[in-house]
Amino acid sequence: MPVTRREVLSMAAAKAAATGGVPLAAFGPHRISRLIVGGNPVSGNSHWSKTMDREMVDYFTSTNVKRMLRRCEECGINTWQSRGDRHILRLLHEYRQEGGRIQWIAQTATEIDARRNLSESAAEKPIGIYHHGSRTDKLWAEGAIGKVEETLKAIRQTGARVGLGTHIPEVIDYVECRGWDIDFYMTCLYNLSQGENFQEPDREKMLQRVRDTRRQCLIFKVYGATRRCASREDMRDALRQAVSSAKPDDAIVIGMYPKEKDQVAENCALLREALAQTS
Repeated sequence: MPVTRREVLSMAAAKAAATGGVPLAAFGPHRISRLIVGGNPVSGNSHWSKTMDREMVDYFTSTNVKRMLRRCEECGINTWQSRGDRHILRLLHEYRQEGGRIQWIAQTATEIDARRNLSESAAEKPIGIYHHGSRTDKLWAEGAIGKVEETLKAIRQTGARVGLGTHIPEVIDYVECRGWDIDFYMTCLYNLSQGENFQEPDREKMLQRVRDTRRQCLIFKVYGATRRCASREDMRDALRQAVSSAKPDDAIVIGMYPKEKDQVAENCALLREALAQTS
């Protein structure tokens, strides 16, 4: 009897887990890989240039998105973080119809009516939904951070784990002091609330919050949108700095663009090396 694509992916994921492809951590009732594939490149958001944005859009056809997700599962990455917009929803649905088993953490798509966005995202059974960090930061600057808590309460009603994204360390201080009902943070290592300013001192400020909070953190922009990718050693050092501050259940989120090389396998290997150096 021929083996189905779903069975192939399942066997590949099991093999990766058995051979130590990527360590796992609890995420509520779920188990997530401590390396999560991010969604910015798929949505054409390079945080580098408009030219790179367009190149990503051109590369990430549905075929190439699904190819990348299959490669993630082969290497032991079992979770994808991306926007909860209709483009991503369609890609995810199609991938799963073809046998993909990857778990999904959804970012709110604030250009869509909030109630509709949460309803449509929940239909694809995300294990977590988080409030978009840029929107969080905008409301913080406007003195309207209370609106974020309203959305978080609506996320709780979907049954998914509740997350808050931000690029501003002080937002986490505010939320921690008030004991908001959330399960995890999406913590950016660069404060981009005032533009594309990738300042290295920002990293330690956010990593201090990662260390201080008992809540789970999904740490992103570890490579500074390629600014820490000058060499393999630079990439490993960037990862090592992040995982040395991370709690055992925290995870790293990296957007991947495997047009020129197998970034999925490379990042899995680098994470294993970084973890070994900090154990």
